[in-house]
Amino acid sequence: MQVRIFDDAGLLAVEGAKLTAQALTQDPQMAITVATGRSPIALYEQLAKLRRRGQVDTDTVKVFQLDTYLGIPEDDPRSLWRWMEEAFLRPLDIGNDRAGKFDAMTQDVTAECRRYDGAIAASGGLGLAVLGLGPNGHVAFNEPPSGADAPTRAVTLTADSLNSNAGYWDGLDVPKQGLTLGMAPLLAARKVIFVVTGAHKHAILRKTIEGPVTPDVPASLFQDHPDALVLADRAAWDGP
Repeated sequence: MQVRIFDDAGLLAVEGAKLTAQALTQDPQMAITVATGRSPIALYEQLAKLRRRGQVDTDTVKVFQLDTYLGIPEDDPRSLWRWMEEAFLRPLDIGNDRAGKFDAMTQDVTAECRRYDGAIAASGGLGLAVLGLGPNGHVAFNEPPSGADAPTRAVTLTADSLNSNAGYWDGLDVPKQGLTLGMAPLLAARKVIFVVTGAHKHAILRKTIEGPVTPDVPASLFQDHPDALVLADRAAWDGP
C-alpha cells in the first residue's frame, strides 16, 4: 500500500479529488464504488468543483453502491442510497440510469447479491473503489473477520460499527444488518483509494498498513493489492 500524508483534511480532499479525476479521465466509462461516511465527503465536494470547471467528465461513469442497510427504504433518513445520491450522484450529475443500487428491501438476499455482482461484472468490474476505514478495520460492511474471498452478502454489524454509525442519525436506531460488496469484488478493483481522517483512526490506520495481513483487520488485506493508495491527514497519521 502506498501512503500519502496531508497536513489537514482539506488538503487531502483537494488532492484526493485530483487523483480520482485522473482515474476517471483515464477510463471515462469505468465502474466505480464510493463510500459514504464523514471522511470522503469533502473529497466528493472537491471532485464536483472540478467537474463544474470542466476538469473532469463524469458523463459516462457508472457508480455502484458500496453497502446499504437491510430493510431500510429509500425514503428513510438512514437510507445510504439517499446519502449517496445527495453526496455524490447529484453533485456530479450522474443519473440513476448509471447508478447501481442494492435492493435494501429484498426478500431473497442470495439472489439479490448474485444480481448485484452480475451487474458489476457486466460493467467490466470495478475500475476504482473509494473507501473509508472503519474503527475496527472494516471495509464497507465487511466486519472482522472477513477473508479475501468474502462474497457480496448480508452481514450483522458489530457493536463498534453500530456505535460509530449512531452519530449520523440524530438518535434514530442504527439498523443492525446490511448488504455489502464483499472483500472479493473490492480486492478485484483495479485501483483503490482509502480516505482516512481524524486522530480516532490512528490506531486502526497503523494496523491496516503496518500490521499483519489478517481477516481480523479486513482493510489490511489491501496490503497485497497492486494499486492501493491510502490518503491520511496528519491527525490520523500522528494520533492523539
